Amino acid sequence: MVEMRIVFLGTSAAIPTATRGLSSAVIIRGQELLIFDAGEGMQQNFIKSRLGVNKKLKIFITHMHADHCLGVLGLLQTLSLLGREAPVDIFGPPKFARFIKANMNILSFGLIFEVRVIPIEKEGMVVKERDYLVSCCNAQHISPTYAFCVIEQERAGIFNIEKIKKLGIPEGCLYKRLQSGEDITYGGKHILSTHVTGPKRPGRKVGISADTRPTNKLRDFFRDCDLLVFDSTYSQNQWQKAKDRMHSTASEAAILAQAAGAKKLLLTHFSARYVDTMELVNEARAFHNNVEAAEDMRIVEIPYQDATDTGATENGTA
Repeated sequence: MVEMRIVFLGTSAAIPTATRGLSSAVIIRGQELLIFDAGEGMQQNFIKSRLGVNKKLKIFITHMHADHCLGVLGLLQTLSLLGREAPVDIFGPPKFARFIKANMNILSFGLIFEVRVIPIEKEGMVVKERDYLVSCCNAQHISPTYAFCVIEQERAGIFNIEKIKKLGIPEGCLYKRLQSGEDITYGGKHILSTHVTGPKRPGRKVGISADTRPTNKLRDFFRDCDLLVFDSTYSQNQWQKAKDRMHSTASEAAILAQAAGAKKLLLTHFSARYVDTMELVNEARAFHNNVEAAEDMRIVEIPYQDATDTGATENGTA
């Protein structure tokens, strides 16, 4: 089992407030960090969260708006000054590579680790690792924008100790091979992994919307998410402003999450006009029964589906 949780480093829209930084969230999956957007100054909460300097790190930029990407420069320089040596992979719009290169040249700062910027040219799979992948989908915003999903592969079924003991197989590496789904030969017999394990169990799925209007395409992209983090810049009484500026209201986020079958919805990217976000939460709860507001430094655990019936759970602040 791999632990997974999300930490919000910034939850404000457009401008920071006294209690909210600009957009950034990090999924901690085992010993790896997946950062989604990096608003200006987000490295301060990165440090406060004690996420670690040298962990495997991927950064995903949803679009080229300042409140979502300017913080990458400060984060990279901070990591370098703190002694990071491991490389960093950054995935984002094609313009982002030019942005990084030009600013590093103008600011004349170097790094002691390698930065690999990989442009996202189209929808689909962005990253494929052994046990998870990250995919993207076009969102509907003023500038070209991507939404992201982190999708884990299925896990092996529950190991049946009684069955394997009856077969006389000794504990050790053979157990591990069977548990991981590999068939083995022992004592002249071919033993199928499926004979000593239950049905495969689903992995987890986490969706990150970016700035967007709600669309049917995103509804389908976020289908069956364990946790969905969605743009909720305005309340429904500001619907026209949301439409004109190509953002979503809290109600619209909840309606989409409900239609997608998302188990839990976390609202984020709040207009500075909302000092208290309960107005938005209550509005959203009229359409989805599991809604919370993201807060800077809040940690939310993301358990496996077979470990809980309620989806992501609260774990306080970092």
